[in-house]
Amino acid sequence: MSYTRHATDLPTTVAHLNHTAVYASDRRLSAEFLAAVLGLEVGAPFGPFLPVDLGNGVTLDYYEMTDEPIQSQHYAFLVPDEQFDGMIDRLEALGVTYYADPNHTRPGRVNDLFGGRGAYFDDPDGHNMEIMTRPYARP
Repeated sequence: MSYTRHATDLPTTVAHLNHTAVYASDRRLSAEFLAAVLGLEVGAPFGPFLPVDLGNGVTLDYYEMTDEPIQSQHYAFLVPDEQFDGMIDRLEALGVTYYADPNHTRPGRVNDLFGGRGAYFDDPDGHNMEIMTRPYARP
């Protein structure tokens, strides 16, 4: 089998993440949960996947896995500062506890890392989700 790529399909500078699969015990529940928190929409099913388009060319493709336990992963989302409070409000409305730290020891608080704000919370399958308004400063 041959596959021909068009020049416009290729990244122009570096590799870009296009999508990743997120395992869920109920793909609809998990996709709708994240979309609700982030203020996004759940896309149409694509084969066994249910996508949440993050708006930067990346989708989280929720895949339902019912035959084995879901291994917790970490997903971090850089969000606009002016939308952060709304996301915290939506977490509170959903009855979801958020934390200032990744180990979930400081409930109901946000952090101020790198001059921004951030919070961690669990999705329905225990994935450790993070929203942050400033990217991490890396050495």
